[in-house]
Amino acid sequence: MALTPGGLSPKELGDLLRQARENAEITQAAAATALDVARTTLVAMEQGQRRPRVDELQKLAALYGLSLNELLRQDTVRVDLRPRFRKAGEQNEKVEAAIELLNALVQAEVEFEDLLGIQRSRLDPPERPLLPGNVVLQAEQDAAELRQWLGLGLAPVRDIVSMLELQLGARVYVRKLDPKISGLYAFDERAGACILLNASHPRDRRTQTGAHELGHFISTRLAPDTLHDGTAESSREERYANTFARCFLTPARAVSVKFQELTAGASKLTRRHIILLAHVFGVSREATVRRLEELGLTKPGTWDWFVQQGGITDAQALEVLGDLIPPDDAKVDARRLISMRMGVMASEAWRQSLLSEGQIARLLHIDRVDARTLIDEFEAEGVETNGSRSFSA
Repeated sequence: MALTPGGLSPKELGDLLRQARENAEITQAAAATALDVARTTLVAMEQGQRRPRVDELQKLAALYGLSLNELLRQDTVRVDLRPRFRKAGEQNEKVEAAIELLNALVQAEVEFEDLLGIQRSRLDPPERPLLPGNVVLQAEQDAAELRQWLGLGLAPVRDIVSMLELQLGARVYVRKLDPKISGLYAFDERAGACILLNASHPRDRRTQTGAHELGHFISTRLAPDTLHDGTAESSREERYANTFARCFLTPARAVSVKFQELTAGASKLTRRHIILLAHVFGVSREATVRRLEELGLTKPGTWDWFVQQGGITDAQALEVLGDLIPPDDAKVDARRLISMRMGVMASEAWRQSLLSEGQIARLLHIDRVDARTLIDEFEAEGVETNGSRSFSA
């Protein structure tokens, strides 16, 4: 398998190999002999004309008295999101802790990608800066435009995290945060859009938060955002993001059509109708009723009436939906020390001898025991699936 770290061009990698050899005072002939290749092959590597394989980089690193990480100078990789938030005035200790967590997750993921030569695919959507005039109308138009751009049409967004990650290439993490923090967003030219969602919140609420942060990604891309529980719409930016989230997740036409289908022949709006509508669009029961009120499909104050009558409970939703309620895999992954994706990359980096246990522990901010446990888990999974599927380099 050929390796060209994501942040290095073949020419830059060749320059690093040449500099390391010269610093070790080893001739091209001696290095070529150690690799069991012709001298001309080593010259081609150092000139960026031939990509070295992982095993060749490992041999060269050992020959030059360096770790592979040192050879590739991956310690120069830096993605620091913290200054962006501090310029925005975020000083709360719990917010600072969330910012530190997001920064550490992004930094570690970028370093693993560089080390393993992974080129992350990104598809940043068209940016739509806020314009003078009706910001609510602009948010509705932008949400409809993005849906068409993504090929969603009027279909429900089944999994916003997967959509953000797989279609847009955003970095999305679901981790337990202070209950009052719903999510964080930041953009870095190299890392792309970075979003942290609170695993302590229900799935439908995380969906709303993800769509809210997507609104910032569309409109105020370079400005970081920290969404607190019950954040007031005190600015045009927040009004835009909130409206964008509603329109993106529950487009007016789709809601109206589904509402008519579900309530056909009914004389009044019931809890069952709300539960089914909320399930279809993957949003909370309250958000569903508020949207119906906004669209004039039910009377203003309908949600308040339901609350006065005891609300619409999870137990009632379970009675209506039963097995249709899917398991929340994000909460399972959030119990891990790191994300599943980074766990796989860490294990692969160790398997290829690119990083030691100690280096993995430092990079992921975990102790050596946890790093060893992480590696053992993925080693065991690799043994179980060995031979069941082949991958091409």
